[in-house]
Amino acid sequence: MSKDQYTKEDELKDNLKDIELNETTEENKEVEQEIEVEASKEPTTEELLQAEKDKYLRLFAEFENYKKRTTKERIELFKTAGQEIVTAVLPILDDFERALAHIEDDKEAEELRKGVLLIYQKLVKTLEQKGLATIEVNAGDDFDSETHQAITQIPAPTDDLKGKIIDCVEKGYKLGDKVIRHPKVVVGQA
Repeated sequence: MSKDQYTKEDELKDNLKDIELNETTEENKEVEQEIEVEASKEPTTEELLQAEKDKYLRLFAEFENYKKRTTKERIELFKTAGQEIVTAVLPILDDFERALAHIEDDKEAEELRKGVLLIYQKLVKTLEQKGLATIEVNAGDDFDSETHQAITQIPAPTDDLKGKIIDCVEKGYKLGDKVIRHPKVVVGQA
């Protein structure tokens, strides 16, 4: 009997070992599957390298855009660097024009007119060298609200002058491409 008992006991032990081995094997398989899933989630070195290259290219492109933008801003700044000074001198230029118009009426002040005209021409030439340009406005031109500043409207003398410029009261000026003073005009009422 003891042999049979021993055999049964051994059989039970063997069965327990098999069950434990099966459970361990299943657990190992589950652990291996989890490791494979985690390994597949981690980027490979090629993916990491590609991500870094992309990051570098984006940063490089952003820096190039920054350089272009600052260069453009500097050029604009240099073009309009003297805007404040030129704007301050414009009333003096207007006074010269009024003085010339008044002196032309006086025939006795011919020498005075020549002197004032010489100074006026020199001032205009210097300002033109610095980029100042007159905005040309003639009677009969179409009124453009972006270019002209209407100071008043009067009834149009003729039908063809309705909505058009009748007179220019004050000249307008541009410094480079930027309008620094809009011409003040009188517009015919429609």
